[in-house]
Amino acid sequence: MTDADRQATIAGHIQTDRFAAYLGAEIEAIEPGYSRVSLTVSEDMQNFHGMTHGGLIFSLGDIAFAAASNAHGQTAVALNVSISFLKAARAGAQLIAEAREQHLGGRTALYEITVTERKTGQLVAKSQAMVYRKREWFVAEVAERDNPS
Repeated sequence: MTDADRQATIAGHIQTDRFAAYLGAEIEAIEPGYSRVSLTVSEDMQNFHGMTHGGLIFSLGDIAFAAASNAHGQTAVALNVSISFLKAARAGAQLIAEAREQHLGGRTALYEITVTERKTGQLVAKSQAMVYRKREWFVAEVAERDNPS
């Protein structure tokens, strides 16, 4: 299996995220340590102030974080996520979450996540997150390559 085939297999697995599908989030790009996810805010995603619910913004960033951190093919689970909400978004806004690996250690990795409005480019939220990298691979072909018996 080529590296391109491995990455396609990993991306295909990540694309099966049922919660992302439920929200209507589209995983636009997946590379080891990076992902970009988009979502158009509907009226049902607003809080009682008429602004996009903070939980939705957090979830969008979390989907990007999960995709980027698992794009190596090794199971990675969140240890911590902190978020700062910087600008309100409204129904109709298309939000883009990008997660970028900042540090990849032996068992942990650190990510920066930004959520912006596609049309204006304005920053809506920023997060820092850490994963724990388990000793398991969710794509057998990747495990065989990286951990030969």
